[in-house]
Amino acid sequence: MKRVVYPGTFDPITNGHIDLVQRASKLFDSVVIAVAASNRKGPLFTLEERVSLAQKALSHLSNIEVCGFDCLLKDLVEEKQAYGVVRGLRAVSDFEYEFQLANMNRALAPSMESLFLTPAEHLSYISSSLVKEIASLGGDVSKFVPKLVQSALTDKYNELKA
Repeated sequence: MKRVVYPGTFDPITNGHIDLVQRASKLFDSVVIAVAASNRKGPLFTLEERVSLAQKALSHLSNIEVCGFDCLLKDLVEEKQAYGVVRGLRAVSDFEYEFQLANMNRALAPSMESLFLTPAEHLSYISSSLVKEIASLGGDVSKFVPKLVQSALTDKYNELKA
């Protein structure tokens, strides 16, 4: 069985992420969506909240698993007995970082492959950072995230303002 890991912070999961998961789920028998703790990034949502949002947003797919992780990616890939990782490339600007990351992962785990998918064109400009910025200023993010994520963003920013 070919299994891959799609790692990310997913703070929050966006329609772009969902598009990539759907594409990967058609290419592989199993896709593990690995939500990174990423404490150094100072995520808006807790790890548990991000895992829950991803699980709910992807519940329509039968061959996926969502888990949180706080270890080296190579260790998670090994634990999940995965072929490698899937990463998204939205623009040329993503390539340099992803190329460096892929080479570092290969240095740490020579058998771990890095595979790159591009999102649908109409989703290529979406990023979690931009979504959070728009939501924090009261803007409409309904085109960029599922309803449950939009609600979670509204609730989180209302909570922070209180």
